[in-house]
Amino acid sequence: MSTNIIIGAQWGDEGKGKIVDLLSKDSDFVVRYQGGANAGHTIKFDDKEVVLHLIPSGIFNGDAVCIIGNGVVVDPAALVDEIKGVEKIGTSLKDRFFISSSAHVILPYHKILDNVREKSRGDDAIGTTGRGIGPAYVSKVARVGIRMGDLLDDARLTELVQTNVNEINKALKHVHNEPEIDADDILFNLRPIASQIAPYICNTTTLLHKALADGKDILLEGAQGSLLDVDHGTYPFVTSSSPTAGGACVGSGVPPTAIDHAIGITKAYSTRVGNGPYPTELHDETGKKLRKNGAEFGATTGRPRRCGWLDLVALKYAVDLNGMDQLALTKMDVLDDFDEIKVCTHYLVNGEKTDVYPVETGALENVEPVYKSFPGWKASCLEASTYDELPDNAKTYISFIEEYTGSYCSIISTGPGRTQTIVR
Repeated sequence: MSTNIIIGAQWGDEGKGKIVDLLSKDSDFVVRYQGGANAGHTIKFDDKEVVLHLIPSGIFNGDAVCIIGNGVVVDPAALVDEIKGVEKIGTSLKDRFFISSSAHVILPYHKILDNVREKSRGDDAIGTTGRGIGPAYVSKVARVGIRMGDLLDDARLTELVQTNVNEINKALKHVHNEPEIDADDILFNLRPIASQIAPYICNTTTLLHKALADGKDILLEGAQGSLLDVDHGTYPFVTSSSPTAGGACVGSGVPPTAIDHAIGITKAYSTRVGNGPYPTELHDETGKKLRKNGAEFGATTGRPRRCGWLDLVALKYAVDLNGMDQLALTKMDVLDDFDEIKVCTHYLVNGEKTDVYPVETGALENVEPVYKSFPGWKASCLEASTYDELPDNAKTYISFIEEYTGSYCSIISTGPGRTQTIVR
């Protein structure tokens, strides 16, 4: 029996979907514990490429039970579309997919508020996906949220939607000067969707507690990355939940005493989508080459990702924050044709050298990265099926990352496919 957490160690988009897909074959349960449909996990297998936004990435490899945990905010319409897409390619969800009755629901007014508030910020916009994630979490914390279990009680659902819409219309009309919305329209569209989701809704915390008692293997899957954590990330340019290891327990109901390993997923370089400080971002031809080689465009939005060298100060911070005893290093092949590869080992802050990651956004925006250079390996990592078969310079690069972070690179991804992976 083991319970492991898969955590993004950067700003998201690290390749968590591939690693969860890989490890799910040996898991009995795979649980998504936070975030919403703003995260896209891309999985490639059997000449297929699938992007999942809500259903856990373990649905295609093995027969693990996949759970959307209580910490997730769920767009019902997006979920129904995703269920249809998964079933269309021949994967059955019967008895393998469940949704926490305590997970909160994203409704059309959350998306409207998301876009209205982002627009009102002007040049200070956070860069959200506009999918209503933040406002849904606001409703949750304000204790006016609607949960998946409420979809099973039409009278309660009707009352909650009407009450919320009345309050939201006051803000739309008097604060944002935007058109009001109609509660009846929302309910008319929501009811048939709710009936399709209803068979999957249950108390998943009890289900997981029984799995622990029965000695089952559980994999907890996060969305986004540690540096977007609402408490520990580059606030306010963060997501609205906790992708970190602590969030895994809160968002699933699995107790911290049950956790065996925290596995951090990091690219061999770094990327970021949206606004916010990013010390190693490259605006030159090297940055463009990383984007081109790595096909760095958002799986959910299609937005081009900001690209730069690997930031070991930030990575070490994520390792310490989450207790990551293992790392999965992805996209090694993207660096195959670089003559020189750099990693950031320190920051200069007001002329002083430090390896401490500053959590204050203002401070992080003004740091200057200090780099260590490595010779490129100028050979294909795609052809390596074992660690020993990797180019020598690639192994030197990996060893330095391990030494700096104090975490072992147990998985090395050498390409996008399921089989293009070295497990040590």
